[in-house]
Amino acid sequence: MRTRGLSAAVLASLLVCARPAAAQVDQERAKAFFEEAQALCARDAGRLWGVSVCAPMVVGDMRTRTFATSQPPPETPRPPLVGLTNAPLQWGGITWGGYIWDFLVNETPQIRNEIILHELFHGVQARLGLAVANPPSEHLDTPEGRYWIRLEWRALARALRASGQPRNDALADALAFRRARHALFPGADANERASEIAEGLAAYTGTVLASPEAAGALARTIELLTNGEAGESFVRTFAYMSGPGYGLLLDASSPDWRRRVRGSDDLAALLMAALAVQPAADATASAARYGGPELLAAERQRAQQREIRLAELRQRFVDGPVLVIRGGGSGMFDSRGAVVIAGSGTVFFNEFRYSGPPGALEARSGVLVESDGGSRRVAAPVRQADGTFAGDGWTFKVAPGWIVREGPRRGDYEVVQDK
Repeated sequence: MRTRGLSAAVLASLLVCARPAAAQVDQERAKAFFEEAQALCARDAGRLWGVSVCAPMVVGDMRTRTFATSQPPPETPRPPLVGLTNAPLQWGGITWGGYIWDFLVNETPQIRNEIILHELFHGVQARLGLAVANPPSEHLDTPEGRYWIRLEWRALARALRASGQPRNDALADALAFRRARHALFPGADANERASEIAEGLAAYTGTVLASPEAAGALARTIELLTNGEAGESFVRTFAYMSGPGYGLLLDASSPDWRRRVRGSDDLAALLMAALAVQPAADATASAARYGGPELLAAERQRAQQREIRLAELRQRFVDGPVLVIRGGGSGMFDSRGAVVIAGSGTVFFNEFRYSGPPGALEARSGVLVESDGGSRRVAAPVRQADGTFAGDGWTFKVAPGWIVREGPRRGDYEVVQDK
């Protein structure tokens, strides 16, 4: 799961869950992890996508500055993002799969291999013509957005368990739920389509290649669709469920789809064409077969309970005094428990790291990333000591040539170039 740019995909809260620190990288365990993943890669031998996803791998821990590699490292300097991001990295003129130690060492072998293979796919994604932008789908934090996508996942899981006409009937329901959601939120179809290509295909690849057999991949995908409903937020994670779901259904109905898929494609539309299935005529009637009334009531109750929290977060990160850090860069964040503030962005509460031209930010108790990914906000007040600024649960080390100054609103601060 990529965490390269703060406007890029979030790391999946269900497949990749941050755990307590495991201290420095253990060289022997890292070697075993690499060998296991390499064996899975070699077993595929490029059959899935027509190209091998195998590549050298590096895992690091930023706190201890330790790392391990699957092959002797280049003599060139180690990339600064080693240990900071799960993403492909350029090192010595070649592409490496880069990983955060905590995200590998604390997982089961199945999930650990899914993480590794997911990132290795990202390393060849551009070559396949499937590297596309991955905008956030903030509509999936609304009661209606969550309601319809949860129904879609339930129908996809039912389709995966079935065959023949029962499978097609369940798929028609899934497509109806998808159509109903998109009708409510203009532009949602484009955002979701891009995410399912950008991250959904990587999640599909990790699931398939990490599973020892087809039945294992099927069971794992149903598990993802089922357990995915428990996610606190689907805004940046939904494709990690939808991608494997649609991918496996395409495998069963159109085995050569991976050779034809393009970055502009819609996975659901490809499946509709392969099976000549149309969305069910009445999404509301279909919803009753999947516990729709109870699900909608639960989502509306959730929304009511979140109103007080949203008001508090808006005061803290939007209306109240903040430090604003603008500009591009890269970093990592954990999306579990993330909350969307409509029209403003998403607040991330767990470990969050950012590095860019203005400096380096580390936070553990809340960062708002604006919807376009171009700015980050942390709550004031701001304290300064030797070029490092700090506040409630965060520290920011300003880069040379940049300064922190008072913002346009009273109590605000902003990071700007020192001219």
